Amino acid sequence: MEQEQKPQPRPPYPKQKQRAPGLESKLRPRPRFEAPLYKASGKLLDKRALITGGDSGIGRAVAVLYAREGADVAIQFLPSERSDAEATRDLVEAAGRRCYLIEGDLSEETFCDECVQQAVDSLGGLDILVSNAAHQMRKEKIEEISSHEWDYTFRVNIYAYFHLAKAAVHHMKPGSAIVATSSETGLMGNKRLLDYSATKGALNAFTMSLAQMLIDRGIRVNAVAPGPVWTPLNPSDEGAPPEKVKHFGEDTPMKRPAQPEEIAPAYVFLASDADSSYITGVILPELGGTTLM
Repeated sequence: MEQEQKPQPRPPYPKQKQRAPGLESKLRPRPRFEAPLYKASGKLLDKRALITGGDSGIGRAVAVLYAREGADVAIQFLPSERSDAEATRDLVEAAGRRCYLIEGDLSEETFCDECVQQAVDSLGGLDILVSNAAHQMRKEKIEEISSHEWDYTFRVNIYAYFHLAKAAVHHMKPGSAIVATSSETGLMGNKRLLDYSATKGALNAFTMSLAQMLIDRGIRVNAVAPGPVWTPLNPSDEGAPPEKVKHFGEDTPMKRPAQPEEIAPAYVFLASDADSSYITGVILPELGGTTLM
C-alpha cells in the first residue's frame, strides 16, 4: 500500500541557539532527510557527485537521495562539522554506496581546487557538482555589516561556486550536471540578509550564464531556490535570536519551513538526464506557496 505523508513539524519550535556553522545533531526538532515516500529508480546509477555542505541540512538529504539513486558521493564540510559529516557517510554507506569526506574551508580558492581534485581522486571521476554550502548572518542595519563579513559571505557563497565549477568542468564529460543552491532571497531580496541576498542574486546570474557557456560541452547547469528550510543554518545565525528561531518559517503560506527531504528531490531531478535533459539555466523555486508573479 502507498504510504501517506506524515505531517511535517510546524512552529513554534523550542528556543535554541548554536555557534556557527551549527550541527544538525543538536537541532530540535531534528531535520527530516529520510524521504520515506521517495521511490528510487536508478536515475544516477554509478554517477559520481561532489556535494559541498553535504554534512547536514539540504546537503545531507541530497547525499542520501543520490546514494539511493545509485551515485557515489564526496561531501565537503568544515572541521567543526565532522560529526555530522560522519553521520551522513554512515547513511550513504547504509544505502550501499561509497562516501568520501573532504574537510576544509571553501572561502579559500586553493582549497576549492583541492576539494574537486580530492573528489575526482576518491570517486574516480566527477559527473555531478552540487555547490550547496553557504554562510549567512542577519543584520538589522547596513552599518552593522563589516567589510570582513561582506567579503567572507561572498567568498563562501559565490566565489567558491565559481572556483569549484571552474575546477570541476575540466573533469566532466557530456551528460554531467552542476546544481547550485540559491535562495528565495536571491529572487526577492531580504532586508536583514543584505550580503547573503546579494550573493544569491549573483549565483542566479552566474548559473544562467554558465549554463549558456557549457551547452556545447554537454554540461547542464541549474539552481534550486528554496524558501525557509529547517537546517543548522538557522539557529547558528548570530542575527536570529532564539525567539525568532522558535517561529522560523511561520510567515510562509504553508505556515512552516520546508524539511530537507522536501527540497532534495529537485536536486535529483536536475542531475538526472532521465528527467531534465532539456533543462539548463533554470532557477527552480521551492517556496512553500509563495508566488513570484
